[in-house]
Amino acid sequence: MDEAMKENLMGALENVIDPELGIDIVNLGLIYDVDLDDDGLCEVTMTLTAMGCPLSAHIEADIKHALSDIPEVKETKVNIVWDPPWGKENMSRYAKIALGIPD
Repeated sequence: MDEAMKENLMGALENVIDPELGIDIVNLGLIYDVDLDDDGLCEVTMTLTAMGCPLSAHIEADIKHALSDIPEVKETKVNIVWDPPWGKENMSRYAKIALGIPD
């Protein structure tokens, strides 16, 4: 997968909003990796802000929907991992400002 496709995938994921925080999952730093193989399988490796997040199924469905608009993506698999754990240092400057978190 080339860098332009990776940027395209990450751009699509910026449309997925965390329902509790109102910020997209990319700027929250929840996406650890995204990969697209030659068969069109897109694998998203991510974490959540808290274990047992009740909205994980909702976020996963939104990810699949957002990536379905990219013609090269035939199937999406979301891998939720807990290591490394998420922390506010993963957030972009934009997300920190939007949520009022000091840098």
